[in-house]
Amino acid sequence: MLKINRLLCPIDLTSDADSALRYAVALARTYEAKLYVCHCVETLAQVDEAEILTKIYEDTIRNQAALTESVMFETIVIEGEPTFAISRAAAERKIDLIVMRSRRRPIAAALLGSTAEAVIRNAPCPVLVIHPDEREWIAEPHQEIHLKRILVAHDFSNDSEVAIKYATSLAQEYQAELHLVHVLPYTLSPDLATRPLSIEGEFQRATRQLQQALPTGASLWCDVKQTVLTGQPYREILNYAEENQIDLICMGVHGAGFSMRALFGSNADRVLRQAPCPVLITRPLKPTFPTEVKS
Repeated sequence: MLKINRLLCPIDLTSDADSALRYAVALARTYEAKLYVCHCVETLAQVDEAEILTKIYEDTIRNQAALTESVMFETIVIEGEPTFAISRAAAERKIDLIVMRSRRRPIAAALLGSTAEAVIRNAPCPVLVIHPDEREWIAEPHQEIHLKRILVAHDFSNDSEVAIKYATSLAQEYQAELHLVHVLPYTLSPDLATRPLSIEGEFQRATRQLQQALPTGASLWCDVKQTVLTGQPYREILNYAEENQIDLICMGVHGAGFSMRALFGSNADRVLRQAPCPVLITRPLKPTFPTEVKS
């Protein structure tokens, strides 16, 4: 079973934060984890911390009526620029999972990145990103977790190996389908006889690698579907998720402090921004918190 002992859920004291809080509460209840609900301010010297803590508490209780009876939680105010304050708070409290909401924004605004994307680049733990108007797997009224189909976007990197471990554990716990998908970044003819031998060799090699990536015995725990696609990776992943009604996409990213260039325009950020369901971004390590921004 996946071990989650501490969760962190940043909220902005608006109704928009409700969706992320619902997921955080459901996960905290399921894994008997402590939940930290936090709000970020630029400087504590200019605010009444007690007043903000009261506001966080009241909003949390109002939006999650059964919270105090089922989940151990703490409200905190953190100081600084949200991108680094959230990551620092997670590192200091040895958080196992950050659950946060990211807005769907116009393309022009998306080019500048979002707080969620920035947190992912620096977080010392996996980050579950929730968007508005997406397929949900937290069932009301008791906020039960109903995961039916989990997709791992696998590129055969060490980062993807971490993603598959999380996905396999979740698939086993909830008896969900596990979809392993690799995308070859070009178009292949559907007719095997007309494909160039070199390309066909890559297709077969990718198929074997997907089979080898699956943990031993995983097919005994859940229904596994392995697929090799061709085309633009982010587009094929999004299309596959939509067509197969995927509930959760799992993807791996590089360690802490990787540059803006590493994520900007990548398949990861495009999937993150356009996914029809929540996205779990996993990390290979729990690194120390970076002291400066590297670009």
